[in-house]
Amino acid sequence: MKKIYGIGTGPGDKELLTLKAVRMINEASVIFAPNNKGKNIALDTVADHIANKKVIMIDFPMGRVAAEDYVKAAEIIHEETPENGVGVFLTIGDPMVYSTFIYTMEQLEKFNVTVEVIPGIPSFVAAAASAKLPLTIKGDNFLLCDDFQEDLLDSVESICILKTFKDKERIIDSLEKKNFDYQYVKHCTWDDEEILTDKETILRDKNYISLILGRKR
Repeated sequence: MKKIYGIGTGPGDKELLTLKAVRMINEASVIFAPNNKGKNIALDTVADHIANKKVIMIDFPMGRVAAEDYVKAAEIIHEETPENGVGVFLTIGDPMVYSTFIYTMEQLEKFNVTVEVIPGIPSFVAAAASAKLPLTIKGDNFLLCDDFQEDLLDSVESICILKTFKDKERIIDSLEKKNFDYQYVKHCTWDDEEILTDKETILRDKNYISLILGRKR
């Protein structure tokens, strides 16, 4: 029987790969990764462990992914994984957090394959470590979101907002209004990682690989 692993590669630092992720990549027959104009951060993170393995990039149209794209991805993975072989699908962060693998996995489970998930370090956890900002302490409510609404802040003490590159001003205005301190983290764990706290500097930044951490004063 074919076996497919969804593998989280973490936020980008090669040293934050788990030992299990490395082992399964080494054992894999074929490696799959989402195609982003011929590039993939997860693939770059595990480059030292791929050797001469077959790598297949799967298209997921940015911002336009439809149900049939996940069906097609699952079909490709099933067809390209050898019988009794191992395929791995790479994703940045963790496969169970805002990942294309979640929806691909649902389609894969319709085939006669075994699917397993190997967790990775999510970007918001790594960012909190870099910023030395506790995500939660005893009694806290913490929220992770990628579709921010101001009223979400009324029921939490700590928040992480992903995909902030288009909506930073509204988010920061809401955080300030609701008495939250905030830090903007871009390229978390990369060599050029930056943690910004000045509002105007944050608003000028146009980086896609970024998030905002907020904590109520």
